[in-house]
Amino acid sequence: MARPIIGIIANHHVINEEYCVQAAGMINTSAVADVAEGLPLLVPAEPDKVRIADLLEHCAGFVFTGGRANVHPEEYGEEPTDAHGDFDRARDQVTLPLIRALVERGQPFLGICRGFQEVNVAMGGSLYPEIRELPGRDNHRMPPDGTLDEKFALRHDVTFSEGGVFHRLMGRQSVPTNTLHGQGIKTAGPRVVVDGHAPDGTPEAIYIDGAPGFTLSVQWHPEWNAKADPVSRPLFEAFGAACRDWSNGKHAHPVLRSA
Repeated sequence: MARPIIGIIANHHVINEEYCVQAAGMINTSAVADVAEGLPLLVPAEPDKVRIADLLEHCAGFVFTGGRANVHPEEYGEEPTDAHGDFDRARDQVTLPLIRALVERGQPFLGICRGFQEVNVAMGGSLYPEIRELPGRDNHRMPPDGTLDEKFALRHDVTFSEGGVFHRLMGRQSVPTNTLHGQGIKTAGPRVVVDGHAPDGTPEAIYIDGAPGFTLSVQWHPEWNAKADPVSRPLFEAFGAACRDWSNGKHAHPVLRSA
């Protein structure tokens, strides 16, 4: 049986200050291929090159990856400041309408870090520009020094709602995660259910209320060491199962049906 095609949203990069590329980390393609058991397909975040309708037709599901550029605050009704960092308006133009279409269709997606934030904004929520500047909040940013293993090391626990979607999926209410983000959810969109928090109260796990498909998204990076990590593996396995269901004409996922 053919593996479901899973679109992985790419990010804009410039090599040697002049050569533009659309790229995604190989930890994303590995997680999709080896754990979700899908066929990874990089999706360039270029609104003049891709059409939402074509993406919906050809891909069974999507991974909304992390990225250094942030969602532009105009998308949630605020003015940009220096604290908001860099932006990628082209990616905004692809991902935000794509997320809304996926929710409406019940087509599966998994949001990661920036992708988690995109899901909230697409559904009418807003973001803080810098979590570490808020009273009582921790610094969730990637450590500036060290190896990749050290930067992606487990740094805090995430506690899920008792009996909620993530609790049932993981089989436990609290799990250790990495943390490599600067921004975070300020107000959740009207249908965004915050199902997990960091110890300082930062939202870390969400899904969309009433959506017929798989809409789980996380603020951490589960693609790192996904095959071996006991938290990442069930998340990608469940996402892959949802993508196979979609390919086979089953447009609701058991994790959410029983919520």
